Amino acid sequence: MDIQALAFDTGGTVLDWHTGLVEAFTQVGHRHGLARDWHLVTNDYRRAAMKAIVGQVRPAFNMDDVHRTELDGVLAHHGLQAFTAQDRWQIHRAWYGLDTWPDFPAALNRLKSRYPVVSFTMLPLAMVVAVSRRNDIEWDAVISCEMIGVYKPQPEAYAQVATWLGLEPTQILMVACHNFDLNAARASGYRTAFVRRPLEWGPSGPPDPDPHPDCSFVVDDFTTLAEKLSVKPFAWAVLSPPIASLQGNS
Repeated sequence: MDIQALAFDTGGTVLDWHTGLVEAFTQVGHRHGLARDWHLVTNDYRRAAMKAIVGQVRPAFNMDDVHRTELDGVLAHHGLQAFTAQDRWQIHRAWYGLDTWPDFPAALNRLKSRYPVVSFTMLPLAMVVAVSRRNDIEWDAVISCEMIGVYKPQPEAYAQVATWLGLEPTQILMVACHNFDLNAARASGYRTAFVRRPLEWGPSGPPDPDPHPDCSFVVDDFTTLAEKLSVKPFAWAVLSPPIASLQGNS
């Protein structure tokens, strides 16, 4: 298997969005003396946002806009109209303060020593930059669907990433905890790795926890993925001659 780069779904696979948003809802609710099932509220919010962005083609908005607009509807549905504009801003900004899953940073550094690592995400570029800096994550590149103008699982998104990386789709391993993303990547020629995230949606568990049998790898965490992957050096390294060679020709 000739894998030359790794592309990571970021929301859910890398970032623990559920915990971060539950904390934000809980803090604001406590300020108003309101109690709800904040796990349920958070998951409703996530579902509404995903429904509004998945598969979009050249929309006049990005996922940051969706997070803002869908929040109002979710609050109204759960009888939380008392939340002020400042409250809503606090909840929305919680997306920019998310933590990664604990197994990710060290495993990413290990993988990065062997392969280019790319965030390939529907999240807005500004958010990925913010959370990456917060968690000391250094990607080789961040490719947001807003940059392509086409959102997963549209085939054009996967094709464009392969083109920008200068690779055949079969040389890219798409890593995610969501079958819809991996199925679309595989249909576009990618290799695929399913990383289980049983707590992505909190106590209720993920809506689609069972990996498709056609995945190239199925693992419980990123540490295991790093162990399973080939350690062959990345082929692009041959394009850069050694420093000593350059000095000798000067």
